[in-house]
Amino acid sequence: MQPFRLNFGAAAALALAAGTLMPAHAQNVIKIGEVNSYKAQPAFLEPYKKGMELAVDEINAKGGVNGKKIELITRDDNANPGDAVRMAEELVSREKVDVLAGAFLSNTGLALADFAKQKKFFYLAGEPLTDKMTWQGGNQYTFRLRPGTYMQAAMLVPEAVKQKKKRWALVYPNYEYGQSAVAAFKNLLKAAQPDVEFVTEQATPLGKVDAGSVVQALADAKPDAIFNV
Repeated sequence: MQPFRLNFGAAAALALAAGTLMPAHAQNVIKIGEVNSYKAQPAFLEPYKKGMELAVDEINAKGGVNGKKIELITRDDNANPGDAVRMAEELVSREKVDVLAGAFLSNTGLALADFAKQKKFFYLAGEPLTDKMTWQGGNQYTFRLRPGTYMQAAMLVPEAVKQKKKRWALVYPNYEYGQSAVAAFKNLLKAAQPDVEFVTEQATPLGKVDAGSVVQALADAKPDAIFNV
């Protein structure tokens, strides 16, 4: 049920934002343009999309926002930052959406955040967790619903310290999110437990985990504990 709750909240937040930030071209409909990696991440994003559609239906059934119906227009970014920007441009220029939303992957989310900055256009990031979304790449047009990798690591590290494990292995997808999550975990754990050792890092290609080789590398390293992003 977590994806549904998240996306109902996302749709509601977008609706409220659109109600206050609507450009002059909007009349009786508030258009939400959503860009995401539906083909690349179907296991998560199919229910994600259904949750948004259900939320939009419920909002519209109650009269919409300020008497205006919500219309959701989605585009697939093929898990590619360049495609994400092209889809965003199409939604803004051709579809005349009022707000942008979306991105499951952190690299596509950063591309959309930069697009929002350049176009001075409201963007709500539902899923990207890299800290760059609100730190190095943050801007006044981009907003995020979820806690970033630093905040998540900060919640985990106190529990990790309690385990009193010295030799840690790291397993993560080798792209922006995984790199950001591991960097935050390593820095915070080292600060809290100076004698910690990171004995191996298994940075796997996104969506292409060779489980056998990863498990063998972990066995060879003989860690006391594993941090898996």
